[in-house]
Amino acid sequence: MSLVYTDQTQSHSQANTDAEFAPLSDSLAGWFKNPFSIWDGEQGELLYHPADAPQGDTLLIGELVRQVVRRETPELIAECRGAVVLALPLVHRRQPLAAVACFALHAERVAEQELGKLLAMDAADAKRWRAKQDCWTPSALLQMGALAIEHLAALQRTEQLSDEIDKVSDNLAATYEEISLLHGVTQNLRLSSSDEDLGQLALDWLLECVGAEGVALQYLPVSEEGKATYRARTAPILLSSGECPLTSEQFEQLIEHLKLEPGCGPYVGNANVTASEHWPFPSVENLIVTPLAEGSNVFGWLAAFNHSARSEFGTVEASLLSSVSAILGIHSGNHELYRQQAEFLASVVRALTSAIDAKDPYTCGHSDRVARVSVRLAQELGVDETTINTLYMAGLLHDIGKIGIDDSVLRKPGRLTDAEYEHIKLHPELGHRILADIRQLSKVLPIVLHHHEQWDGKGYPHGLEGEEIPLLARIAAVADAFDAMSSDRPYRKGMPMEKVESIFRDGAGKQWDAQVVDAFFASLDDILDITSRERADLTLDVQQWV
Repeated sequence: MSLVYTDQTQSHSQANTDAEFAPLSDSLAGWFKNPFSIWDGEQGELLYHPADAPQGDTLLIGELVRQVVRRETPELIAECRGAVVLALPLVHRRQPLAAVACFALHAERVAEQELGKLLAMDAADAKRWRAKQDCWTPSALLQMGALAIEHLAALQRTEQLSDEIDKVSDNLAATYEEISLLHGVTQNLRLSSSDEDLGQLALDWLLECVGAEGVALQYLPVSEEGKATYRARTAPILLSSGECPLTSEQFEQLIEHLKLEPGCGPYVGNANVTASEHWPFPSVENLIVTPLAEGSNVFGWLAAFNHSARSEFGTVEASLLSSVSAILGIHSGNHELYRQQAEFLASVVRALTSAIDAKDPYTCGHSDRVARVSVRLAQELGVDETTINTLYMAGLLHDIGKIGIDDSVLRKPGRLTDAEYEHIKLHPELGHRILADIRQLSKVLPIVLHHHEQWDGKGYPHGLEGEEIPLLARIAAVADAFDAMSSDRPYRKGMPMEKVESIFRDGAGKQWDAQVVDAFFASLDDILDITSRERADLTLDVQQWV
C-alpha cells in the first residue's frame, strides 16, 4: 500500500527540509512511540532524521528503502537478535518516500554486538537504547504499519478534499448570486406554476445580480382567442422588474429592429449600437436580449436594459441571461406540451361524452349534470382543485360503459326484468375497460368503476362498503342518484324534491356516505340551480368556470 501525504504550506527548499518532513515523522511517532527518519524512495537518500533516533546503516537502508517503495508494502528491512528495522512506503508531493525506524523485539538473549552494528552505535549505547524501548513482535509491527499507512492516507485524503472544498467555495463565493439565481429558477420548475409566474420570479432575481436598471420578459401567444379549452396565452405579455424603458409594443419593435431569430444567441448592444443616429429607442443606452426557445419554438424574449453603473454589458451578464432564458424556454416548452396534451384529452372526453348521449338520448345531459353536481359536492367537502378537475372528467365519463349495453335494454321505456337489470349493471366494468388504456385517465377509472357501490356493501360491481369505496366515487354516486331521481324521463316524470330529500335522508349511512349526503343538503340551492340550466358549454378546466 502506498500513502499520499502532502503539506502544501511547507517550502521545498533544502533549508526547510526538517520543517517539511517533521510533521510526517511526528505523526508516525504518535502511533509507534518511536521516531522515524524520512528517506527518498528513488535515490535512497536520507532527507530527515530525528535527533533521538538511531542512525543505522545508511548505505544498507538507502538501498533497501527503494525496494520497499517499489513494492508499496511495509517491510522489515534489517534485523538481529533483539531488534528490527521497519520501513513504510510513502508518497509526498508525488515523490516516493520511505519512513524508517528501529524497534526492540521480544528476545531471551540479545546479541549486543549485532545490535550495535544494526543501530550504528557502540554496544553499550545500543544496550541502553534497547532498555528504554517497548518490545514488539515482527507481526505486530507490520500490522501496525499497515494501519498507520491507512490512517495517514485517510487524513491526507481529508486534507485534499478540504482543499478542494475551499477552492470550490471560493469559486462559489465569486459567483454566488448567479448560482443562487439559477438554483432558484430550477427549484421553481413546476408544471403547476404558470410560465408567467416563473418568469416574474426570474426577473426579480435577475435585477439583483445582473447590474441592470431594468429587466423585462415578453411572452408570446401560444394559442388563438377562443380556441383553447385550458387557459392559454392569446396575446403578448410583458413582465418587468426595475425600470423597463419600453412598452410591450416597443419591445416587439425592438426584436424586429434587431432582426433576432429563434436560434440566435444573446445579443449585446452597447454604445457601438445605441449611439447611432438611426437607433430608434433613445431610452435604451445598452441592452442584452436573448430568446426563450426550445428547438425552433420561441416562447418569448428576455432582456436587460441600461447598466446600473453606467458601464457596458459584457459576456458575464450575457451568459447569465442566456442560462436563465434557456431554463425558462424549456419550462415554457414543457408547459405548452402539457397544455396541448390536456387539450387533446379534453377532445377525447368530449367525444366520449357525445358518444354516451348518442347511445342513450333519453339521458342526454345526464353526464354533464352529474359532473357539475359532483364538483359542487366536492367543493363543499373541501376537496383540492386538482382532484376536482379529475372528478369533473369522471362525472362526464361515469356512464361510458353504457356504450356496450344493448340498445333494447338501455332504451326500454318500462321496468327492466331481472336479467336486463343484471345486464345493465355491467356498465361500470365495461366503462373501466374502455378507458383503461388511456394513461391520462388513470385517476378517473376508480370513479367510473365504483360509482354504483353502496355504503352498506350492497352495491356493484365489487360490493365494496364504507371507506373501501373511493371518496370521489362516493361523491359521484350521490350526484348520479340525485339526477336520476329528479330528472324527467320519457317513461316517467322526475320525483318531487320532497321525495328525493326523504330518500337521501333515509339512505344516508346505508346506500350513501352520510358526509356526502350532508354536503348535498348544505349545497342544495346551488345544485338545484345547476340542474335547472341546460347543458353548459364549459371547459374541462373547472377553475375557469367555478
